[in-house]
Amino acid sequence: MAEVLHDAIAISGDIAELRHAIHRDPEIGLDLPRTQRKVLDALDGLPLEISRGRSLSSVTAVLRGGKPGRTVLLRGDMDALPVAERTGLPYASAVEGVMHACGHDLHTAMLAGAARLLSARQPELPGNVIFMFQPGEEGLGGARQMIDEGVLDAAGERPVAAFGLHVASGLLPLGVSMSRPGTMMAAADTLEVTVRGHGGHASQPHRAADPIPAACEIVIALQTMVTRRFDVFDPVVITVGSFHAGTTDNVIPDEARFEATVRSFSAEARAAVAAAAPTLVRQIAAAHGLTAEVQYVGNYPVTVNNAAEVAFAEQAIAGVLGEGRFVAAPNPITGSEDFSYVLEQVPGAFIMLGACPPDADPATAPFNHSADAVFDDRALADGTALYAELALRRLVAG
Repeated sequence: MAEVLHDAIAISGDIAELRHAIHRDPEIGLDLPRTQRKVLDALDGLPLEISRGRSLSSVTAVLRGGKPGRTVLLRGDMDALPVAERTGLPYASAVEGVMHACGHDLHTAMLAGAARLLSARQPELPGNVIFMFQPGEEGLGGARQMIDEGVLDAAGERPVAAFGLHVASGLLPLGVSMSRPGTMMAAADTLEVTVRGHGGHASQPHRAADPIPAACEIVIALQTMVTRRFDVFDPVVITVGSFHAGTTDNVIPDEARFEATVRSFSAEARAAVAAAAPTLVRQIAAAHGLTAEVQYVGNYPVTVNNAAEVAFAEQAIAGVLGEGRFVAAPNPITGSEDFSYVLEQVPGAFIMLGACPPDADPATAPFNHSADAVFDDRALADGTALYAELALRRLVAG
């Protein structure tokens, strides 16, 4: 057994205790004061330079090794989701309507554990490690705000590599990791549309300007657009998740509104759909004698892994967890990640780690964001060791 994994197993009880404390007391968004306090308490006494965020409750910790060298960044996100937990776990959320349904509680605990392992090796550590404890991953771009506040320069120089882990309650067997070079996760943007007409009596539509049929036509046309305007091997996905119009059956409303998520897998496709979708919306509305107000909101960019860092991570995984514990993702994941902002500036890799309970089938187990999602504590030692091993090996590599 690798030394780092042995040491991670030795402190796995403490890591699980921290994870359970965070899971019982989840917080949403950029302001996570109770979670921040738990992290600071877990890091107390370690030889770290610690700073807190100004506009968000982040924690940045720098470990300066006893030998000169480069800098590596490790990231763990801390925020929960507005989900009412149904797992029935003994440490289930005690906050109504809020749950760590995406496993960020594991990320936070594992990163704190890795800080302990690496701090114990400080004298022989050839370089520096930045530990990035980040709020606001779930749609609020906390990583971008931490970058704006200087997390990438916290050690005095930019990291040569950055690594992020993300547990999965399904998809992968327990302890199996997955990544791929190039596009790892999709960009996620939002299309907000209001089609404006003129209301009237539903029995006399010719005396009104009905926005509902036009809005429905736009929804269908957007689906046609992505199949006819975009390369099937560089795809775009548009899903309308919210559609609202009218108040009753016999009144034509003044407007119809809908919102869609837009996923893309390259910067080129993302730019193209950002230009094409609003144009299509406005032109169809105009063809019906209506107007359309369109907001195309850019959210998270494509998460792009550096090929060399993925190959390095694969070797590190084999070294610390054993052969056969890494699988190459055949395709990008259609979810999105704000670690993409870090990878836009620092070469690195985003890695998935299976946390599916061994008595569940990864193909059918409730997945991340589900109220029934269960993440097995046995993934904690693996993730802690992997964080530490990635930093150790990458600093030795220079």
